[in-house]
Amino acid sequence: MLFNSPVFPLFLAVVLLLYTLLRKSWRMQNGLLLVASYVFYGFWDPALCSLIALSTVVDFMCGKNIAASENPSVRKRWLGLSLAVNLGLLGFFKYYDFFVSEAAHALNLVGFAADP
Repeated sequence: MLFNSPVFPLFLAVVLLLYTLLRKSWRMQNGLLLVASYVFYGFWDPALCSLIALSTVVDFMCGKNIAASENPSVRKRWLGLSLAVNLGLLGFFKYYDFFVSEAAHALNLVGFAADP
């Protein structure tokens, strides 16, 4: 689902309405937003929901470990792990095609036949 798709305003209206109705329970609101995020992301390609699931699990575990630790260096390591996983996923999917095509182009320039 894209932001400019015809179904997005309806999706947004339903999520906002449900969020407002659940205003007495922040846990239910958070659960709604989690489910809505999966629906929004999975609407484009359900197979890619595994990526957001990985990110959710890693961030949940890192957050629990950050909250449980009193040691600032341990907390920073858990935060670093969360950032590395999320930025790693973002970087891989954003730049993979660019680096593969540039590497193939460079190999072709020096005489190796490379097809990305």
